[in-house]
Amino acid sequence: MDFKPIIPFEPISTDRLPSGENWIAQIKWDGVRMLTYYDGRKTSLINRRLNDRTLQYPELLDVKSYCSSSSFILDGEFIAFDNKKPSFHEIMKRDSLRNKQSIDLAINQTPVTYMIFDILYYNGDWLNEQPLTQRYQILEQIINPQPHVQVVQNFYDANALYAVMIQHEMEGVVCKDLTSTYAIKGKDKRWQKKKIFRDLFAVIGGVTLRNGIVNALLLGLYNDDGELIYIGHAGTGKFSNKTWLDLTQMIRPIIIQNNPFSNQPERNKDAIWVKPEIVVKVKFMEWTLGKIMRHPSVQAIVNTPVSDCSFPQNQ
Repeated sequence: MDFKPIIPFEPISTDRLPSGENWIAQIKWDGVRMLTYYDGRKTSLINRRLNDRTLQYPELLDVKSYCSSSSFILDGEFIAFDNKKPSFHEIMKRDSLRNKQSIDLAINQTPVTYMIFDILYYNGDWLNEQPLTQRYQILEQIINPQPHVQVVQNFYDANALYAVMIQHEMEGVVCKDLTSTYAIKGKDKRWQKKKIFRDLFAVIGGVTLRNGIVNALLLGLYNDDGELIYIGHAGTGKFSNKTWLDLTQMIRPIIIQNNPFSNQPERNKDAIWVKPEIVVKVKFMEWTLGKIMRHPSVQAIVNTPVSDCSFPQNQ
């Protein structure tokens, strides 16, 4: 059978971790959400935005080497490491590749691990109406863990796990109700996430230069009225010298004369304004009262629609 890709269940953000015997906590990996579809013949890898990534990760297509089911849909996250810690920048190196030769080289240069945390379909039956407890039991029975494929571990003390994540500068934790069914295209409080660093997709509305090279970004989000609101400068993060050089080339054809933001950015004297077309992922500590990001750092240039750059809900 041919599976129709689905939009996965998403957790809501919370400032207070839930507790109780029905709740488990899992590490929130700084990676790319990925569902694996196997109908007994063909394997497809589809991300949460329904984009096909089957070609990008050929080393994970031999599903029989790690899963004993005759057909399935697995839900999890692809992660890549930087200094022994998951890095969104590193996984985006893989996710953005389109050339087969580059992909083949990247298998060893940027190895990927699949962290599996759910199963929606198993041996011809849908499991999304089954409780998480049952889905997880099936997952543990059929997955043969390997260095590049793991089942996500469950913890019963969310606050203790969160404290460990702070120590290791990880992204945060996700808490799940063990009685929860899997809400396809859903998002509700039965799954909750608490991030140590917040993150979002923001669009570049301006840049500053040093010695002719972009060295900082003026970033914005759209409000409900469609206005682009300045939310801060970001000049630090995961960008390499090559990324800054590449970005300098990317902005040249989209330079404009007028400020695209509806509000006045700080430190705009030397800014070069650009059409809001390039999207980046940004991490930051918190919002100021004026809706400016505190301690932002850019993680990666992403192939994400500008329409996704809006003020987040529940954050």
